[in-house]
Amino acid sequence: MTKPFTLHILDSPESFNQFGARLLTELAQEAVAQRNRFNIALSGGGTPASIYKLWGERPYRDQMPWQQTHLFWGDERLVPPDDPGSNFRQINTLLLKNVPIPKENIHRAKGEYAVETAVADYTTQLKTIAQAGAPPIFDVVLLGMGSDGHTASLFPGSPPQQSEWVVSVTVNYDGRPAQRISLTPTIINCARHIIFLVSGGSKATMLQNVLYGPYQPDRLPAQRIQPTHGTLIWVLDTAVAQNLIHPS
Repeated sequence: MTKPFTLHILDSPESFNQFGARLLTELAQEAVAQRNRFNIALSGGGTPASIYKLWGERPYRDQMPWQQTHLFWGDERLVPPDDPGSNFRQINTLLLKNVPIPKENIHRAKGEYAVETAVADYTTQLKTIAQAGAPPIFDVVLLGMGSDGHTASLFPGSPPQQSEWVVSVTVNYDGRPAQRISLTPTIINCARHIIFLVSGGSKATMLQNVLYGPYQPDRLPAQRIQPTHGTLIWVLDTAVAQNLIHPS
C-alpha cells in the first residue's frame, strides 16, 4: 500500500475483541469531545460480530456517548432488514438491542428497496452529514477484507475509480449470489479513521499481497483504501498476520 498505516496484531480472540471495542469507544469519546457527534460506518461479516456484542456490554456500553452516536453501514445486501443475510439485522441483534441509542441515530441502508431507490435513498441520508456538497467525513469507517481482497462490497474487477458515493453491486461470493449497495472509496477515504478488522489464516497470503505487494487496485480492492487525510489502522490476529514480511 502507498499510504502509511498502523498494524495491531493481537494474540487471542479475546484480546482482539477487547482491543476493537476499546478502540471504538475511545474514538467515539474523542469525536464527541471535539465535535459533539460521532459518525461511524459499520461493517458486516463474522470478524466484527464478537466486537459488536462486547461493545454493547459493560464497561463499554456505559462509556459510550450513545446519544451523540450516529450509525451508518459500509455496505448492505438488498434484502429486508429481518433477513438472515442483512448486515443491519446482524448488528441490530448483537448491539442495537442492548444499547440506549436513539432510533433516529440509526441510518440504515434500505435493503428492502429496489436497487435504484436504495442507492438514491442512502445517498440522500449521507447528504445529511455532508457540508456544501462535499463528501461526508465519517469519524470512523470500519472495514473487513475477504480472502479475494475485497472490502465493503468492492470486489475484484469493479471500477477502481468511482465518483459516486454509493454504488450497486451484483456479485456471487462464496457461492452466495447477492445484490448489494456499497460506499465507494470516494466516501471511505475521507474518514478521519479507517479501521480494518481482519482475522483467520485463510486470508494470510492475501493480506501480505494487499499490504506489501504491488499496487493492483483492480485486482485487490482493499488497496483502494487510501485515506485522504485520516489514519489507516489494521487490527489483525496472529493467524492472518503469520506471513507478513515487510519488503526491505
